[in-house]
Amino acid sequence: MSTPGQDPTERFPKPDFPQQGQEHPGWTGPMDPPPDHGEDSYRGHGLLKDRKAVVTGGDSGIGRAVALAFAREGADVLITHLDSEEDEARETARLVEDAGRQALTEACDIRDEKQCRALIGSAVQEFGRIDVLVNNAAYQMAQPDGISAISTEQFDRVLRTNLYGMFWLCKMALPHIPAGGSIINTTSVQAYKPSPHLLDYAMTKGAIVTFTQGLAQMLASDGIRVNAVAPGPVWTPLIPATLPDTKEFGKQSPLGRPAQPAEMAPAYVFLASGNASFITGEIVNATGGTPLP
Repeated sequence: MSTPGQDPTERFPKPDFPQQGQEHPGWTGPMDPPPDHGEDSYRGHGLLKDRKAVVTGGDSGIGRAVALAFAREGADVLITHLDSEEDEARETARLVEDAGRQALTEACDIRDEKQCRALIGSAVQEFGRIDVLVNNAAYQMAQPDGISAISTEQFDRVLRTNLYGMFWLCKMALPHIPAGGSIINTTSVQAYKPSPHLLDYAMTKGAIVTFTQGLAQMLASDGIRVNAVAPGPVWTPLIPATLPDTKEFGKQSPLGRPAQPAEMAPAYVFLASGNASFITGEIVNATGGTPLP
């Protein structure tokens, strides 16, 4: 995917970026610079041939990059999106179909247990099974004034999106994941180095690490692997939609810039593929050099 010898500090745009803001959940189109999902760079090698995958939050950002990469590796993909993100989801579906694979989109607010159940039902009805479940959808909202500014409504939304949805989907999908299948959760550098203005979000990301490691032990004897990816700063629509300052976003990473979604997708492909057959209960840290425990 990368050019041999290419300097990672110069491969993608570096801050300072234009200051920009959007209403949540954010959209790809207005972002400056535009995110790179691997549209022109990702090359598949058949690593996921004929696999059936579900990717939550697949309309944009990391989810779109993962769906694109999975399709180019040979997988059929069902992506979820919020009602307001239908146009974004259609673009992801187009990228999957352009790779010659089946694309399904489903509006699903994973805070709702019934919608999670319906999602798994749709996947099983269309695919017959689920080989890879990627729990990627998440919610955050920065509160620079700290814990006093985090309302119960926000706290509830963060936990229900980031934890309840993941828990329900894993529980509901497991009867349909065969031996050799895998679950991949998206945690964050925030799990280890929490930013004060993202306290509630960081808390959930720490819980995802623990959940991943515990579930991996539970399912090992069934031949189902459970891993997670912990991104550092990534340039997605969630950033201008939830952070007050985008100008220097990612500047704090040792590589001096945020990641592009395309740089996250190979980690998910690896964990979903047979190349990772002896890897379970692990967290792949993709932080741009930020040291983690």
